[in-house]
Amino acid sequence: MLRTPLKRFKDYTKEKNLWIYILFLGKDQEFITDNIRTKTLEKFDFLPSFFKTQQVFYRLEQEGYIKKEKFKSKKAYITTDKGKEELQKMISYTEELLEKLKK
Repeated sequence: MLRTPLKRFKDYTKEKNLWIYILFLGKDQEFITDNIRTKTLEKFDFLPSFFKTQQVFYRLEQEGYIKKEKFKSKKAYITTDKGKEELQKMISYTEELLEKLKK
């Protein structure tokens, strides 16, 4: 059975775009790496895979969108200014797209 358009859309706006959620969760405060999957489930209603989460952390850090921190003596990350700029661009793009879809 084929996935419905809504199901496909949800799939592509969740784990396949995990970087958006990670940048968002780290924009105001550092987050402990071990808690990111739980935070994503609580805030955005999906549980990303451990492997995918680690891949996204690595890529975001390599590109300078997040940086390592220590929080309560555990490994944590925080979104950098570069990451906040990219997140804002994504939000603006999404708002523009929604306006076009509403017309």
